[in-house]
Amino acid sequence: MVNKVGSNQARLHRHVRVRGKISGTGECPRLDVFRSASNIYAQIIDDTKGVTLAAASSLDKEFAGNGGNKEVARKVGELIAKRAAEKGIGKVVFDRGGYVYHGRVKELAEGAREGGLKF
Repeated sequence: MVNKVGSNQARLHRHVRVRGKISGTGECPRLDVFRSASNIYAQIIDDTKGVTLAAASSLDKEFAGNGGNKEVARKVGELIAKRAAEKGIGKVVFDRGGYVYHGRVKELAEGAREGGLKF
């Protein structure tokens, strides 16, 4: 019998592999993305201190209705960029969380770039 690894287990394995190569610092924190079936979340994290500097998600008060589409993902990217600018953060390293850079993850990244984040 063939044991197939589940898609989320494969994603977590990719995420661990990528996290071994990238890390957020105080000068260039990490923009982390998590997406579920119905929502999308973004955090800016300083890994040296282990603190979240800014966060945004489709569950915030600004968003009503469906949080699992590309339009909302782009708006979450713009919101995280705005909150980062308020904290004085302009440059980040992008952590796609093991997801394919396409669809909602790509829209969030493009929205963050439009909002002024550099990565």
